[in-house]
Amino acid sequence: MLITLESIFPNPAIHQAVRRQAHHNQRIHLVGGCIRDLLLGHPSHDIDFTVSGDAIQLARQIADELKAGFYVLDDERKTARVILQNPQGDRYYLDFARQRGFSIEQDLRVRDFTVNAMAIDLLEEDRIIDPLNGALDLRKKQLRACNEHSFEQDPVRVLRAIRLSMQLEFQIEKQTLHWLRAAVGFLPNCSAERQRDEFFKMLDGRQIHTAVSLLDRLGVLQILIPELMATKGVQQTSPHILPVWEHTLETLRWLETLYDLLLRGPEFIKGESLLAGMASLSLGRYRNDLKEHFSATVHAERSLRGLLFFAALLHDVGKPLTREQQADGRIRFLHHERSGAEIAGKITRRFAFSNPEVERITLMVREHMRIHHLASISNEVSRRSIYRYFRKLGDAGVDVCLLSLADTLATYGIGIPPEQWERELAICRQLLEAWFEKRDETVSPPRLVNGDDLINRFGIKPGPQLGRLLESVREAQAAGQIHTVDEALNLVELLLSDDSLGEGTENHGTENR
Repeated sequence: MLITLESIFPNPAIHQAVRRQAHHNQRIHLVGGCIRDLLLGHPSHDIDFTVSGDAIQLARQIADELKAGFYVLDDERKTARVILQNPQGDRYYLDFARQRGFSIEQDLRVRDFTVNAMAIDLLEEDRIIDPLNGALDLRKKQLRACNEHSFEQDPVRVLRAIRLSMQLEFQIEKQTLHWLRAAVGFLPNCSAERQRDEFFKMLDGRQIHTAVSLLDRLGVLQILIPELMATKGVQQTSPHILPVWEHTLETLRWLETLYDLLLRGPEFIKGESLLAGMASLSLGRYRNDLKEHFSATVHAERSLRGLLFFAALLHDVGKPLTREQQADGRIRFLHHERSGAEIAGKITRRFAFSNPEVERITLMVREHMRIHHLASISNEVSRRSIYRYFRKLGDAGVDVCLLSLADTLATYGIGIPPEQWERELAICRQLLEAWFEKRDETVSPPRLVNGDDLINRFGIKPGPQLGRLLESVREAQAAGQIHTVDEALNLVELLLSDDSLGEGTENHGTENR
């Protein structure tokens, strides 16, 4: 099979730099998913190599030549990563691993799936090495394990099989599915970090609700996040149309639809509906802003999109602990978001997420009701409430807009009253407008006075009271009540004359006033 490799590498210099290091005493093979993606015509940002020599030393040389990032992935297994970034900010990862066995064929036979068990020798780039007929499985659109011990050798492949079946829209071959089921119980033998990384790739991929549902049916989710099992069978009353677990899956489904609609465009969602059309009309103007927002990261290896879907998966995990049935038969879950945030914190720490990631996920879970509360009052949100919303959530407030909309649609279904959907959209439109277009006005206005000004003018000592006064000034400024330094100082004087306000008993709730 005659192919060219130019489409794999973001820059021809990368291909040339690696190929120059290949010789008969150091064979370098391009392997794995990038070959699969090349044959499927898909772009790939992960480029894997096997090396018959010292893979870590080779990776270090390549990184030095390309002036790229470098770190050792696994010193024992002799694997290392080179990190590149193009002018558009897209990252590419070159992973170098020591070849297993005495030949590339032996290496390929102990890999995960046949579609990932193909290679190209950089000294003979005109043919694909395919001992397990992976190219045929690509044409059949099936995922087949390389051998019967594949999942036992590395149980994380259980997660990978489900992820790839969703990503590629492939069927898992019958015998492979049998081996997968038998290996589920071995997952706890893998580190929490490896489980997290593979599961996170799933949350960052396609058909997320279907993937999570399949994880549940196969018994995998019970091992990964046993806390979610308590949500099963928990009934809800109106306006909810689904029990808690089914509602969670539906939230994931709607979130993926809304994310694709608002960031990629209506042509990228399956089917059309009035609800999607209303969302596109109301929020579509922020497509480029949302793209830029979600291109940022709090961790180099994980996206904001994935963190958002992780929060969506956990957003109602606190409901089983807070369920109360009232005399009239209505079921309530008072403060379930607080209990859920505590549980989410334990889960994210168990998976060894970074502290900023833990804080972001728990914050989104804790505050996912805030927009619902605002929409229950009015379809107009005050500048004060906008300021308080983003003071509490920061840039995660953008993510919570999407989560809240998905949560609303999962609650009511397609029979949602139009006025209810319009209110939720109106609140989110005003919040996004404030964040993307009026940040200096209502989210983070430039300070009129600082601590030194108040100390010198009023003789206030540094401490909590000073901080409360400065915050009161800033909130009044964001609310449009004051505009000048004199007005700010007059407000401080008024607050100091009122002991209760001076002591900072301000209500920071979500009221819309």
